[in-house]
Amino acid sequence: MRFTNKKVAFGTLGCKLNFSETSTIARSFQEQGFARVNFKEVADVYVINTCSVTDSADKKSRAMIRQATRQNPAAFVVVIGCYAQLKPEEAATIEGVDLILGANDKFNITRYLENLEKHTSSEMHGCTFKEMIDFQPASSFGDRTRSFLKVQDGCNYFCTYCTIPLARGKSRNPSIASLAEEAKRLTVQGIKEINLTGVNIGDFGKSTGESFLDLLKRLDQMEELVRIRMGSVEPNLMSDEIIAFVAGSQRVAPHFHIPLQSGTDEVLDLMKRRYTTDLFLQRVEAIKKQIPHAFIGVDVIAGMNGETPDLFEKAYQFIANLDVSQLHAFPYSERANTKALSIAGAVPVAERKQRTQRLIALSEDKLHQFYKHNLGREATVLFENQPIKKIAVGWTENYIKVEVPFQAELMNTTRLVRLMQIGENGQVTAEIL
Repeated sequence: MRFTNKKVAFGTLGCKLNFSETSTIARSFQEQGFARVNFKEVADVYVINTCSVTDSADKKSRAMIRQATRQNPAAFVVVIGCYAQLKPEEAATIEGVDLILGANDKFNITRYLENLEKHTSSEMHGCTFKEMIDFQPASSFGDRTRSFLKVQDGCNYFCTYCTIPLARGKSRNPSIASLAEEAKRLTVQGIKEINLTGVNIGDFGKSTGESFLDLLKRLDQMEELVRIRMGSVEPNLMSDEIIAFVAGSQRVAPHFHIPLQSGTDEVLDLMKRRYTTDLFLQRVEAIKKQIPHAFIGVDVIAGMNGETPDLFEKAYQFIANLDVSQLHAFPYSERANTKALSIAGAVPVAERKQRTQRLIALSEDKLHQFYKHNLGREATVLFENQPIKKIAVGWTENYIKVEVPFQAELMNTTRLVRLMQIGENGQVTAEIL
């Protein structure tokens, strides 16, 4: 069925994986004749790709759904993503929701569209954890200079605080050959940088007998690509071989994102993480020894059940002494059907937020110091396509946000620059060489 003269808007929350999937789903709508519009505009169909990693993510998902129903009460509203998979009945209580699709059906939304008439009650199509076995390809295009390429989905780890395996199933991936083909297609469309995304990308290869290092090596051979950026890789999967390869690569960016979650072995054990603080420290030291100017981002959870004040202080000191560039800190959030709920020693919500704020302040200091240490260096910047014509903004290989006076010819090109000073907005000004 063709939907000419109909408008669709997409709202996306959560991780880069969600953004890659939204972009792919949007293309399926455009193939059916829909015109894509901004989420804040009036549309005939709204698709909300939700997140459920924390209680805050649930609230944001519900708020975005209600925003769509307010903008056009007559619009057909579709809810997908982790919140839709984990809490479909809750999503169905929101007035105006017509269709709720679980993980296996979210790429087939247009099959459920008929005449776009509002439903008297929410139509739900879900699936169980064991039914999530297929890998559904996704990549973003048209939103920016860079593309998020989905290389893996699902997770086999079942950390005690996390519901992502329940939302996305077991770890699985496509072949390297298929990903190389998709990467080439993206470069033909003007993409210069590809960001590898997934739930646990370091686990890549379980479905095909390959490895994440094999994938990096194959993409590194593609002369059409200017830059490859890794997503989050678990410390126990960030091997010495991967670090050494990145150190010698001309295309894989010296940008690492390594989830720590806690800076003490006691809490890591409660979380059922698969590494120790010693291993994490070894990984950071190995990166900095081989790539001194590498960016290292770190995820940290504050206030996990069982994290006493003394353990938090111990964790804070460990993190403060790490030579990392930035923290993504957030408070622990109770999730249904997780083993963390049975762990004694719940931390009051106010205390979790206070600990998180301390980590955020530490992160701001670390990022400022990282930028400061890079001043005077030469770096290659990939400038973004952007609608605002006042300044040109781009990113260095090691993830420093750079701005220069606007020049139209800079858009979607790389330039060698010298990093000059940190502006009031926190971005680094540069001169083009």
